[in-house]
Amino acid sequence: MKKSLICVSCPLGCPIEVEIENGEVVAVTGNTCKRGDAYARAEITNPVRSLTTSVKVENGMYAVVPVKSSGPVPKDKMFDCMKKINAVTVKAPVKIGDVVIENILDLGVDIIATNCDPGI
Repeated sequence: MKKSLICVSCPLGCPIEVEIENGEVVAVTGNTCKRGDAYARAEITNPVRSLTTSVKVENGMYAVVPVKSSGPVPKDKMFDCMKKINAVTVKAPVKIGDVVIENILDLGVDIIATNCDPGI
């Protein structure tokens, strides 16, 4: 089986073709650098994404504060992470870098604030 994707490891955006047999990557073609090969293999075997969203704030100047994952999250866990994040409300004050959710879904990834809310 062959899959086509566009590499996002660098600004070139190489069209890559990945050949898969028995669930294993056997060949990667079209990449112009080593990063493309690594990206394609990871994207096929274990796709991950950074997660950015917002969390509700109680007693804050703003209704929400932006947050992000401290590392990549498996793509198939994104909706589960969002359910957990959407259930959380933080109390002001919130500082940049505050851990809003520690080790979300036992993935070894924290959800951290990327802006502040000094409160009212």
